[in-house]
Amino acid sequence: FAAVLAIERCDLNIRGNKSSHHTEPFADQRLIVRRGQAFTIFVHLRPGSKTLKAHDANLNFIVHTGPLPKKESDTKVSFPLSDSTVDTEWSASATHDRAGNKVSLTIMSSPNAPIGLYSLTVDHRGQKTTLGQFTLLFNAWCPNDAVYMHGEAKRHEYVLAQHGQIYRGTHKRIKGTPWNFGQFEAGILDICLKILDDNPKFVSDADQDCSARKNPIYVTRVLSAMINSNDDKGVLVGEWYDFTGGIHPGQWVGTGDILRQWAESGPVRYGQCWVFAAVGCTVSRALGIPCRVVTNFGSAHDSNANLIIENHYNEDGEMISEGDSVWNFHVWVDSWMTRPDLGKEFDGWQTSDPTPQEKSDGVYRCGPAALRAIKEGELTKKYDAPFIFAEVKINQGSSLELVKISGSTKSVGRFISTKAVASDERQDITDEYKYPEGSKEEREVYKKAQHHNKLQQRGEDPGLQLKIKLAKNMIVGSDFEVYAVVTNNCMVTKTCTLLFFAKAVGYNGRRGKSCGFTSDRLEVPAGEGENLLNSPKWTRIVQNNSLVAHLSLNVFVQMLGEAMVMQPVLVRLTMLNPLPEALLDCSFTVGGAGLIDGKPITLKYVGYWRFLLDNMHVKFIEK
Repeated sequence: FAAVLAIERCDLNIRGNKSSHHTEPFADQRLIVRRGQAFTIFVHLRPGSKTLKAHDANLNFIVHTGPLPKKESDTKVSFPLSDSTVDTEWSASATHDRAGNKVSLTIMSSPNAPIGLYSLTVDHRGQKTTLGQFTLLFNAWCPNDAVYMHGEAKRHEYVLAQHGQIYRGTHKRIKGTPWNFGQFEAGILDICLKILDDNPKFVSDADQDCSARKNPIYVTRVLSAMINSNDDKGVLVGEWYDFTGGIHPGQWVGTGDILRQWAESGPVRYGQCWVFAAVGCTVSRALGIPCRVVTNFGSAHDSNANLIIENHYNEDGEMISEGDSVWNFHVWVDSWMTRPDLGKEFDGWQTSDPTPQEKSDGVYRCGPAALRAIKEGELTKKYDAPFIFAEVKINQGSSLELVKISGSTKSVGRFISTKAVASDERQDITDEYKYPEGSKEEREVYKKAQHHNKLQQRGEDPGLQLKIKLAKNMIVGSDFEVYAVVTNNCMVTKTCTLLFFAKAVGYNGRRGKSCGFTSDRLEVPAGEGENLLNSPKWTRIVQNNSLVAHLSLNVFVQMLGEAMVMQPVLVRLTMLNPLPEALLDCSFTVGGAGLIDGKPITLKYVGYWRFLLDNMHVKFIEK
């Protein structure tokens, strides 16, 4: 007669394990652990049951994930009970209380295991008993994990922080916008796992997709495609002009509401680059991948991968080419991981971009590309390094019929910004993406990038150079003055017709209505320097409404009483309108983790606010 293993119940020790695995902030009341780190559960045996002993050939534990778990795919693993656990693979050990009826069972997961929802089963002589389920995440605290990040402050910022700043505007007017990532709110982790399950690769081969989830490179690339909805039933629909039937991207203040809407009814309308990036950051952090939101001011969009932003115009000042553009700003994400596919020198931050701009391997996605590859001009390294390199480092030029006017790289890739660690201050990380403009290293990198680029242009003769300068006393919302300086680097005098026109431009480079036009015929002597044009031609440009469509306003929040838990409090919201005209149909949108049940509220002012440039503030109080 052989004793039978009889389990009365299993306590997953949710509170204790979540505390030691830095998953305590998750509102979900279930076991959530990080891979490569042991967790302990308590198994209560019935009286007379066989005890759990190490090296029992008839006793094994089984963990599996995905709809079609297989040992060959590492989605199903069987392992014995040992004297101690091993930190490089699935293993288990046990200790008993004096009575022998309570067993403390320690499970060690592999640091290379696929992430996802797992079931844990014990098998004794073919009799299988399910002990429970747990969710396994990437582990930035585990040195053996591909996403390991040194430094507790950095791990707290890039994995655990639920609030952050996203920077928008122009390089001269950088404005931080608060964002509630909310990765630990109830139900969000399940939605993040659903995003992985809804991706086309899972639909076509679920076993292979689940197996590949061991690799943060693969997961990040899937998220880059699934955050937008261009090729699938992804999270967000991108829109830059007509917001009918949806929510203007500028009204979102957090990710939670977006993800819940997607889970309930499919793609959410609408998003733009900072919203795509914020959602991508939330999902990455929820899954355990360290992630930061990055803004690039003067962000180039090189549609034909020739490392040149080309704009072609006719003699009437009308653009006769489409595709290339420079955005006032563009926002993406950096994720932290190793790159064994590229080499150890490319470990660290990896750029990916969920905003749908160009297709990569037939799908609207971008990255991950190693920051080291971008900075060093290593454009043959996966993934999409040439496109991201062009966003931060590219030549910008124009042409009128057959006359080519050289450009500059200085207006592209400026003040690349992210939120600082443990601070709401802006951190400039431009030096992580590129060498200083004009340095020897910068020029060498650019030459290397051109060598790696199949469409590089060589041997162009010097020609006319054109610079546009802006009057320093410009006031947003008012007319302002600009002028052009033409320099002739040729050996002979050049006579040319200068067409000077201006159009409203959205932050994404799309042109709107004309603001002004003038022309003049110039004779420019041969020589060098910018002083060849002694009488710069001035023209007055009128700002229309479309020029200030993305105006950022400072909102000041003042508590009008003592804030107490679960009690209402009066708050004064104060703002100053910098424009010389009234703003109509205004509202405040308020959100915050744990404040309003995860659902943003909008406070709309009935009538209109009128406030001019006379330092008069508007005060709006809502109970």
